[in-house]
Amino acid sequence: MNKILKIQEEILNLIYPQTCGICGKIYPKSICNKCEIRLRKQLEINIIKEGQEIEDKYFNELMYIFKYEGEVRKLILDYKFNNKSYIYLTFVNFLLKNEKIFENIKKYDKIITVPISKKRLKTRGYNQSYLIAKEIAKRTNLELVNNCLIKTKNIVEQSKLNKEERKQNIQGVYELKNKKLVKNKKILLIDDIYTTGSTVNECSKILSQGEPTEIGVLVLAKD
Repeated sequence: MNKILKIQEEILNLIYPQTCGICGKIYPKSICNKCEIRLRKQLEINIIKEGQEIEDKYFNELMYIFKYEGEVRKLILDYKFNNKSYIYLTFVNFLLKNEKIFENIKKYDKIITVPISKKRLKTRGYNQSYLIAKEIAKRTNLELVNNCLIKTKNIVEQSKLNKEERKQNIQGVYELKNKKLVKNKKILLIDDIYTTGSTVNECSKILSQGEPTEIGVLVLAKD
């Protein structure tokens, strides 16, 4: 059976060869050496604890690895809106190669992603945060929970609104099911971008109804 799977994988690699998630050149990994060196120079790894920049929030800490600007911004937008779902591997590799982030992630029990509406999922074809979360769960011992936090409404995209409009826009659009899944657990909430924090804070507020012991937020980039 393993030989058959290996042959199938080799055939797929011939038809759909692995390419660098940034420059698009054929490469056996998700990012080529040249692009990795260039992006590594833009890393801005940070773990912000409660009481620093996240006062009056429903989560306890915020982790990110980039500032949301320049080439990183373009890469995330391509990933999110231009049907380049394969870029998730590039982001996950940067996340987990960093010992500081990796060790901090391991303290959590379960991963939950910021959900998108059924309508947007159908249009986009994937939840960009879920792809990242699924890969992180595969490489760690964290359990990925996908039937807990639900988005019940399709709203105007947050990126099109100002800070105050975002707060209003996001209220009342999430629902917590199966509260027992988060009770007394350390929850890691994953999203792609942190701008004003309205989305992850609203999700954390809803998750807190299930009485987790801690909620951490992990994003790719912070504005």
